[in-house]
Amino acid sequence: TSRGLGDVYKRQGAAMVKIAMDLLRADVIDEKTVLRRMEPQKLDELLHPVFDKAALKRAQVVAKGLPASPGAASGQVVFSAEDAEAWSEKKRKVILVRIETSPEDLRGMAVAQGILTMRGGMTSHAAVVARGMGKCCVSGAGEIQVDYKEKTVKMGDKVYHEGDWISLNGSTGDVYDGEVKTAEPELDGDFGAIMDLAAKYTKTLVRTNADTPRDAIQARHFGAQGIGLCRTEHMFLGERKQIIQNFILADDQEVKDKALAELLDAQQGDFCAMLKTMGEHPMIIRLLDPPLHEFLDNPRELAVEIAKLEATGADAATISQKRELLARIDSMSEANPMLGLRGIRLGIMYPELVDLQVQAIASAMADLQKEGITTHPEIMIPLVSTQAELIAVREQVQAQIDKVCEQKNVKLDIEIGTMIELPRAALMSKEIGEYADFFSFGTNDLTQTTFGFSRDDVESAFIPTYLRKKLLKTNPFETLDEGVAKLVAAGVEGGREAKPNLTCGVCGETGGDPDSIHMYYNLGLNYVSCSPYRVPIARLAAAQAKISAKGNAGHQDK
Repeated sequence: TSRGLGDVYKRQGAAMVKIAMDLLRADVIDEKTVLRRMEPQKLDELLHPVFDKAALKRAQVVAKGLPASPGAASGQVVFSAEDAEAWSEKKRKVILVRIETSPEDLRGMAVAQGILTMRGGMTSHAAVVARGMGKCCVSGAGEIQVDYKEKTVKMGDKVYHEGDWISLNGSTGDVYDGEVKTAEPELDGDFGAIMDLAAKYTKTLVRTNADTPRDAIQARHFGAQGIGLCRTEHMFLGERKQIIQNFILADDQEVKDKALAELLDAQQGDFCAMLKTMGEHPMIIRLLDPPLHEFLDNPRELAVEIAKLEATGADAATISQKRELLARIDSMSEANPMLGLRGIRLGIMYPELVDLQVQAIASAMADLQKEGITTHPEIMIPLVSTQAELIAVREQVQAQIDKVCEQKNVKLDIEIGTMIELPRAALMSKEIGEYADFFSFGTNDLTQTTFGFSRDDVESAFIPTYLRKKLLKTNPFETLDEGVAKLVAAGVEGGREAKPNLTCGVCGETGGDPDSIHMYYNLGLNYVSCSPYRVPIARLAAAQAKISAKGNAGHQDK
């Protein structure tokens, strides 16, 4: 029976789950054996659309990239977020094709059936966001040629124009010519039974990374026990980007104050909806983290716009205004923005932004409390490297919470923690832990700063070569590296030396990787947090980690 079962596990995820549960019901194997023999990554096949087998046999592969986010998708090619939205409103299925994506593309990604990018790796913006949305994505298809001006993409010998049909296999990285029929996943009772078994044997909790009520609802459906990361910068996009630009670029204090008031109102509404969705489950809200330039116009595109205005004889005042804007943006440019004005540094330079966000969080909690709704927001301060930074911003955060309590005549208990994502913070965790209510390890940035790698570049540059030549065992942005693990261990040890019951979790991409979850269990983390569609995978892996662990030294229940 064991040998036969092993053969079954080479089949699709649905067969894996069904046969295992049939054997359990027949008393051939026990519950722990069922969990041990599950392959967590194969659960992905049960959560996303798949191609019709007969249709797939006839499909022609025209390009290949990285399998950045699983699933199957067919749609008509569009090249901008605006076009994706416009076509979607007309009930047309679209594939968003970009050289690479940025936060500005989120609206288009949300309505597209799938995303195809020429550049980027498994942890690029497109990949991370697509996995969070449960969208099919093929990234780093370096052989394709995207032309935004002509609205074409060349794949192999064929040029595809806007409106042409293509299909994506996010599980293999294949791009197919034309429309390939897809089928929606079916989550039957056996899948639920496996999740129930996972819950029975799990010690490490699984939370989700979610930025919208929709993400939170999906994650709760999959069994997430809270939000481990809410990236508030995603709430400042679209129309709100202009508001925050007005705040950053304006010299007039009246303009700045108006922008802050508009942002406060918008953020409070966001947090009310998210907190109401999560109810009594914890929700960690990270204060603004991205580099400053992500809130501003692209200087290259602005320069091109100015050149076009000049060529067409546009109004001189308009051109002058654009030039002043470009000069202001250029004056704020950084050589290495990911290592520059972002995270806690952005809050220190623009303290009004911290005040705004904390007021929005505390006010949302207070308003819901008066409605009889219990919520548990937790505020996370990102990119801390020194104790002095944390002390200063923590005092500011607490002052704003106290201000809201006084204004609304309520009592609010909101934990204030930090993100450990720099090597210095991990090594100085005892000192930092004295002023933190919790630690969340941001392994994306911790891996970048430990290796000196850029996760947005190296996966399509030299990491494939390093893996092929066995200079790296695994991609460190997908599976926790042993060197980075030592920094996490040092961070946990130091933090709990300062506060023995300090809650420690992880919210980087490795939080949804089965091999990494085993390592995090052994490192004593209380929870892992991952994108909504990786929650079932993480829950199964967490159960397997507990079952296979040789002793539970260092692990804390919480």
